[in-house]
Amino acid sequence: MKTLFTALLLCILSISPSYGEQAEVQGGQFKNLGHWQVHYIAFPSTSVPAEVARNYDLERAGDRALINISVLQNNQAQAVNIQGSAKNLIGQTEQLTFKEIKEGESIYYIAQMRFDNEEVYRFEITLTQGNTVEVLRFHQKLYEH
Repeated sequence: MKTLFTALLLCILSISPSYGEQAEVQGGQFKNLGHWQVHYIAFPSTSVPAEVARNYDLERAGDRALINISVLQNNQAQAVNIQGSAKNLIGQTEQLTFKEIKEGESIYYIAQMRFDNEEVYRFEITLTQGNTVEVLRFHQKLYEH
């Protein structure tokens, strides 16, 4: 069975032909924060096949996005505490509630949020592990799919 990350990645790549170019420009959708490599993506929940959504209790709707965060250190998945928010350009903020999904040795943190078509959101995600705290910031324009 495909892992969640693989299934989500395949869904994302099928959204539009320009996604691959965007990911390449943005460094493959990851940032190095301290000792961590943090992978991130936000995308419409309707891009996820119904079966995958059911298996992971994810809501599929035209105005719902999924935010997927994975933290690696030396190519090993890291368990972290994670909190975050998404803010649109007029300052409306939505707090994100992440749930941890473990698949084998992989760990994913998934949050869901409502979005408006073609709206740009600024994400701020705080990752904590022991005394280590890192903040991931990125922005993304979301499109209904």
